[in-house]
Amino acid sequence: WDETHFGKMGSYYINRTFFFDVHPPLGKMLIGLAGYLSGYDGTFPFQKPGDRYEQHSYMGMRGFCAFLGSCLVPFAYLTVLELSKSLPAALLTAFILIFDTGCITLSQYILLDPILMFFLMGAVLSMVKCNSCADRPFSASWWFWLSLTGVNLAGAMGVKFVGLFVVLLVGLNTIYDLWDLLGNLSLSLVMFGKHLLARVLCLILLPLALYTTMFAVHFTVLNKSGPGDGFFSSAFQSQLIGNNLHNVSIPEHLAYGSVVTMKNLRMAGGYLHSHWHLYPEGVGARQQQVTAYLHKDLNNLWIIKKHDLDTADLSDPSSPVEFVRHGDIIRLEHKETSRNLHSHQHEAPLTRKHFQVTGYGINGTGDSNDFWRIEVVGRKAGKLIKVLRSQVRLTHVATGCILGSSGKTLPKWGWEQVEVTCTPYLKESPNSLWNFEDHINPKLPNISLDVLKPSFAEILLESHMVMIRGNSGLKPKDNEVTSKPWHWPINYQGLRFSGVNETDYRVYLLGNPVIWWLNLVTIGLYLLIAVSTAVALKRGVQLTSELKELSRIMLRGGGQIMLGWLLHYLPFFMMGRVLYFHHYFPAMLFSSMLTGITWDTLLKFCAGFLSPSTTARKVYGGSVLALVLLITYSFYLFHPLSYGMIGPMASDPSSPMAGLRWMDSWEF
Repeated sequence: WDETHFGKMGSYYINRTFFFDVHPPLGKMLIGLAGYLSGYDGTFPFQKPGDRYEQHSYMGMRGFCAFLGSCLVPFAYLTVLELSKSLPAALLTAFILIFDTGCITLSQYILLDPILMFFLMGAVLSMVKCNSCADRPFSASWWFWLSLTGVNLAGAMGVKFVGLFVVLLVGLNTIYDLWDLLGNLSLSLVMFGKHLLARVLCLILLPLALYTTMFAVHFTVLNKSGPGDGFFSSAFQSQLIGNNLHNVSIPEHLAYGSVVTMKNLRMAGGYLHSHWHLYPEGVGARQQQVTAYLHKDLNNLWIIKKHDLDTADLSDPSSPVEFVRHGDIIRLEHKETSRNLHSHQHEAPLTRKHFQVTGYGINGTGDSNDFWRIEVVGRKAGKLIKVLRSQVRLTHVATGCILGSSGKTLPKWGWEQVEVTCTPYLKESPNSLWNFEDHINPKLPNISLDVLKPSFAEILLESHMVMIRGNSGLKPKDNEVTSKPWHWPINYQGLRFSGVNETDYRVYLLGNPVIWWLNLVTIGLYLLIAVSTAVALKRGVQLTSELKELSRIMLRGGGQIMLGWLLHYLPFFMMGRVLYFHHYFPAMLFSSMLTGITWDTLLKFCAGFLSPSTTARKVYGGSVLALVLLITYSFYLFHPLSYGMIGPMASDPSSPMAGLRWMDSWEF
């Protein structure tokens, strides 16, 4: 399953090969480091799920992820212990996470999820510990926990952008704290300022510095050309060893007679490309195809010519060089086929209301529909056009439309290349912007591309733009199994991890149903208890000191955890990207901690009505033990989901999973 992605990315780090991924780099760097330290040499191809590792040393990478996944249990235990000051509540939470089949399955492979959840739980634990040091601010332990919160926030953000949710949780907690301090009249404003500065330093500046450092390491390590090159700008590619732009010298300014390639600025937009094949019958005019192609190719070469005369006289070495300027009207002749870049009012093959772009003419002789006005974004008329750096727009003179790449893949007749259209909508977007990458003109002096090297800040910004665009581009493919956020808390459907037949070990990612449904019931129960407690306190109901303490734990401690669950769950309802079951697991950690706190408080409250106190203690202890035994027994039933089911399918009475397929939507 996803090991094919993240294991392969670990290999890329070991081989220093540049690649692109929609997540920030920390998780993959740590996987690569674990592999490197455990003797993995980065040579396993990770082609498809089910390939055998043979003699490759993969245990270090899996072991590293499993170790971080195992840390979730002590982290949750300590968090609940700190919030509720109750050992049984903490133990109940620990048992829930130890015996959840989903957490085990997700932690035992080379995946980003255990790494993300490790930093997330680390941040929550540090935040809670820091809150408990509030009575001794600026002490060593207070600084330690505050700084550690910042470090963990950077870690969570550095693994996946979902780490933003825990940043939000800590941010809201900090605002609440500062608001509380502002109301403390015994605190001088100078002291309040120190509190504010300490939090800015540890929770904003420190995480940002660490987050930026991760990217600096990422770009330093990955210095060889690889599968990720095409996603990035030409200027960025010029730094990668082995890329055709690395250490080259080319003329800096565009001139008539130059041979060029044009790269679209949208992510994976491709190079402007043409070939001898024509558009098929019924698709616009039956002229030569113009597409965008993601790979380097001789068919990407175009010659820049003046619109009103032939450039044959410009190729004479003695003729003066004439530069192309912003606002000039030009023709682009395809070098291989000698046809001009052309547009007209026929509809584009895939994008409605856009015009078709074709190759037209014989030996560069065409008509007035071959004329394009070249403009540089943000420049004045008459300025020269720089290779690689200038962002260029080509406007069709006759129709006023703009040349762009739609990003849609053409059918078989278009060789599954990307559609190029002329859009009448004059909206500024990367789709309709281009830059010149290769540039051949023997009459011009060459300059080294080193002058174009982007600064680290530019690289950082570009990589984030590419990641955000990549994330929003993750749409569900046809008949792909995706899930809806409402499926997750009810454990509606799992994910097949491995195995297709009766002899394979079949691993299926599914939460332990008893635990997940207990968590779900508890969320409703918690809301009921919290509301009634808040109402009772508001109405001035007299409570014993014990009940006051219980209600404080419920509202303050439980409230923080409940907020964490909401922040890690509700945003998925608003996401347009493709979603999977494993996205719920960070929220599941919060609901498990809430279960520990809620049931412990509820049982204490109910046992409080019993007398003598020995009976109350026995009832309370017995109830907690019953819950633990129920959880343990359910794990005994469902553990093959994590460790591999073998033999006949669950529908067969002789199957080890017979009778355990409680919902039709479970596919085991």
